[in-house]
Amino acid sequence: MARKWTIGFASLALLAATGCADMTDKQRSTAIGAGAGALGGAAIGSFSGNAGWGALIGAGVGAAGGLAVGQARENERRAYQRGVETGRSQR
Repeated sequence: MARKWTIGFASLALLAATGCADMTDKQRSTAIGAGAGALGGAAIGSFSGNAGWGALIGAGVGAAGGLAVGQARENERRAYQRGVETGRSQR
């Protein structure tokens, strides 16, 4: 029963996260990472009989990874924009 609940909750969280159009890229990456981590953690945790704990740990790890990816993308966009502005000012 716990496995079905965990997988259902993780699927619902992933669906809700992907349906939010007003999110920033960093928020979207974090939410998708958390959802994917929860699904993976639940699947791995179900082998040991702890799908709930696996989903919780997976969601935390996935959210941290998604946040890191979102931050890296944001930094890359900022650096690109600074380069474009510097190039325009040197004309």
